[in-house]
Amino acid sequence: MSPHLQVWRWHVTMLTSILHRVTGVGLYGGGLIVAGWAIALASGPEAYGTFMALLGSPLGKLVMFGMSASVFYHLANGVRHLVWDFGHGLDIKSANASAYAVFGFTVAATLAVWTIAFMAGVV
Repeated sequence: MSPHLQVWRWHVTMLTSILHRVTGVGLYGGGLIVAGWAIALASGPEAYGTFMALLGSPLGKLVMFGMSASVFYHLANGVRHLVWDFGHGLDIKSANASAYAVFGFTVAATLAVWTIAFMAGVV
């Protein structure tokens, strides 16, 4: 059995591994949101309007912001893992640098998408 988490010294690559799993689970929730959207769309204008009002609420926007951050994080960290699968970037210095790059990409891409949506009047 692995030692308890208190034994391990936290480091950035450990955090990225845990967050990759958490965002993967969160993306399943996003799939349910998309399924709910499709069902509401098929159920008629009233159901669709209600669903879109829910997504347009502050809580709905917060959930959608979190979902977009999850998508970008999972994408970037997945590419990082793909690079590792080819045997590159496995040393500690490179692994740490790529972890910070994943966080940077996540923040930049999420803010860029939401800024564009805000400027376009979608949000």
